[in-house]
Amino acid sequence: MLKFILKRLGSAAGVLLAASLLLYILVINSGDPLGDLRESNAENREYLMQQRTEYMNLEQPWYLRYLTWLTGVSKCFVGACDLGRNINGIEVTDLLANAASSTLRLVLLATVIAAILGIAIGVLTAVRQYSGLDYLVTFLTFLFFSLPVFWAAVLLKEYMAIGYNNWLENPQISLGTSIMIGVVAGLVLQMLLAGSLKRRGITFLATAIFVPLLLQYSVWLNFYRFPQMGPAVIIVLTVLLALSATAMSVGLKEKRVLYPALITAVLVLGMYYATFWLLAEPNGWLLLGGAILAVVIPGLIGKLMGGRLSKAAMGVSVTVGLVGAGLTVLDHIFRAWPGFLDLKGRPIATIGSSTANLEGGFWDHFLDNATQLLLPTIVLAIISLASYSRYTRSSMLEVQQQDYIRTARSKGLSERTVIFRHAFRNALIPIATIAAFDFAGLIGGAVVTETVFGWKGMGDLFNTGLHAVDPAPVMAFFLVTGTAAVLFNLLADIVYAILDPRIRV
Repeated sequence: MLKFILKRLGSAAGVLLAASLLLYILVINSGDPLGDLRESNAENREYLMQQRTEYMNLEQPWYLRYLTWLTGVSKCFVGACDLGRNINGIEVTDLLANAASSTLRLVLLATVIAAILGIAIGVLTAVRQYSGLDYLVTFLTFLFFSLPVFWAAVLLKEYMAIGYNNWLENPQISLGTSIMIGVVAGLVLQMLLAGSLKRRGITFLATAIFVPLLLQYSVWLNFYRFPQMGPAVIIVLTVLLALSATAMSVGLKEKRVLYPALITAVLVLGMYYATFWLLAEPNGWLLLGGAILAVVIPGLIGKLMGGRLSKAAMGVSVTVGLVGAGLTVLDHIFRAWPGFLDLKGRPIATIGSSTANLEGGFWDHFLDNATQLLLPTIVLAIISLASYSRYTRSSMLEVQQQDYIRTARSKGLSERTVIFRHAFRNALIPIATIAAFDFAGLIGGAVVTETVFGWKGMGDLFNTGLHAVDPAPVMAFFLVTGTAAVLFNLLADIVYAILDPRIRV
């Protein structure tokens, strides 16, 4: 494996070198970096031209400028990157650090959301092949995949930002709208749960009645301006999650998995009260420490109580612990929402990555960053989600035709065990490739999204450099995206060996 990794890294370095040379030549021949100054009437025009020539080393031949850039990149191996200066004399390394951090948090979040939802939808539609749900999801995924990014972004700005901000000033949902939403929710839920015609009818009626009542109750509570959760809701949701996760993994009869999950749910309630005042005004390190504890403690409980099912018990307990911790954080976010609305009356932003000079505490700044991330993340996620769902569906359908799946069913294993323990793991192998390339592709594809939303990230760095015929920012963009593509492609190969031990040999 080490020999394979070194070989792949060597070939990848050659590809990156050739691509960087080609891109550099294309950029420097796309225009005149001094063109705007040649047409200027400024008295110090000659000085400005001389200064820019010095910044960009224009007095040197192109190949020496490229070698200078390549030498600066090689210093990254010792932690002293030198990517040159841009057209204004600013160090590109500093610009890249700010732009990369802004874009990576956007792309990483979009990738995680798209992967989780897309894979779940793909598995569900494969299990329900040729059902109404399958046809509906197929239509929607092709629709999302075909959406022009700039058009989808404008629609989100109009309806999820401007429209929502206007509605939030006096949030009201009419009875007719509530009934319509309930009917649509009932139709979707009965397709998801499937079953006999009687079961579908009961599901539809229950949902069509419950959802309008819930919406009207939320309006009466003024929930959208003063949201509430509290410990009672948290414990109910975590217990329900413990029961459902146990049922999906090994079945409720397996007490070695069920009991650790329920104990974890009770611990979540205890930690809610123990950390209540700490989380009133926390910091990033406190939240990170809480997330680690939400994994370690439930994992130990599952390991000690799980016995022969320790892996399943650990997985279910950790899931309950993480979701419970997330619900606890969400409760504090709800509590901070009214104060955030006082600071920022129109919370969903249509442009920028943060609000300048925003006052308030930790949760106010957290909500500001989250609302700024919302729209561009949705745009990137819905487009990637289509790919994940279609590839997962195709892979699951192919795997379900294999002999070992028929053997598992003939042995009398439950359909849940066949799907999740035998089919799903093998179906993930091609998905690993999609995930690897999708992450790198999203960084490059975020150029349009960032332009529409005024997001100062990698896309803005690339656009600014390209329009100014400034190769340094463009090459910095290539360095990040190209390296990400190579590393994630290599990571996909390693994941293959984890998912299927046969690949190791």
